[in-house]
Amino acid sequence: MTPDLFAALVASIAGQQISAKAAKTIRERMDVRFGAITPETIASATTDDIRRCGISKRKAGYIKGIGDATSGGSLDLNALYRLSDGEVIDRLTTLNGVGRWTAEMLLIFSMERPDVVSFSDLAIRRGMMHLYGKATIDRTTFERYRKRYSPYGSVASLYLWEISHRDK
Repeated sequence: MTPDLFAALVASIAGQQISAKAAKTIRERMDVRFGAITPETIASATTDDIRRCGISKRKAGYIKGIGDATSGGSLDLNALYRLSDGEVIDRLTTLNGVGRWTAEMLLIFSMERPDVVSFSDLAIRRGMMHLYGKATIDRTTFERYRKRYSPYGSVASLYLWEISHRDK
């Protein structure tokens, strides 16, 4: 859990499509290079400074852009707390480098929203398939199951992740 929404967003982007170990190494390098990961420290850094932490040029650009937008005031992360889950997803996915899955993970782990079950998360879908004895799961079936978990979908997500890793 990372309650600081900006730091969580940076870590999410930096950690996309790499191993957990590599993501941890990058976070440690960023902590050493920048100290606290804040909009101001990222906005004052260059894209090359960010890249030196082991991040691709594209991801470094995304992180720099979010730092600039947040420190410049065009992105108010605190305002997200007043929005519905759907509105948060809509707002965050307008940012380069942030997709639906990233927004949903921020809702669960940083904003502590209680009712998030992500169709975008393969492990959650696998957990559902295992739980309900399905070989596949389409969006309609997923939504039917998701509604069963409401209003505690985020807790169900934790269990579904665990179920998905049970046979590994």
